[in-house]
Amino acid sequence: MIIAIDGPAGTGKSTIAGIIAEKLHVTYLNSGSFYRALTMAVLQNKVDLTDEKAILDCCAKQKLDYVNSHLILNDVDVEAHLHDDEVSAHAAQVSSIPEVRHLVNARLKEITNSLSIVCEGRDMTTVVFPYAEYKFYLDASIDVQAKRRFNQGVSNLTLEEIKDAIRKRDEIDKNKKEGALKRAPDAIYIDTSDLTIEQVCEIIISKINK
Repeated sequence: MIIAIDGPAGTGKSTIAGIIAEKLHVTYLNSGSFYRALTMAVLQNKVDLTDEKAILDCCAKQKLDYVNSHLILNDVDVEAHLHDDEVSAHAAQVSSIPEVRHLVNARLKEITNSLSIVCEGRDMTTVVFPYAEYKFYLDASIDVQAKRRFNQGVSNLTLEEIKDAIRKRDEIDKNKKEGALKRAPDAIYIDTSDLTIEQVCEIIISKINK
């Protein structure tokens, strides 16, 4: 069984996907972690961020694993640093490269080949798992998105700076050559702006149980 969840940043995707996975006793998979880990590798190797070929060459050399919902980069657990400001600032740029998306999508499919999963990201319902049994698209106003990310306490940016960063990220995501952020025609749309995490989870679980 594959439950796929898409949507922009700050809509509660990660938290909700994790809770749903726990309730249903399936594996939780955060696709964004893969792109953030590759971005971290690119930054660590001081790759020229204007050179897409150099970025791709670097990404192709990295070993990505997913253990207990933690991203493992070259045998090192990097989960705690995936939302560092520098990584967040460049993740959309790295993930916009089509060949990088091909690398990640292939790895995602390898990992999930024999698992029941809840996966979330930007193109889970449209590109990676278009055949998913259940599809959901979570959304929220830009103010709510920014407030939620700010309250996570993982950034040193101000609320307004986070809002601007999310706006720019969403713009990049919606205009990617491949894997653009968009709602699949058969995905259930949920605006989470005025809903609690528990309420969103109840809606999703009720849809799945039907």
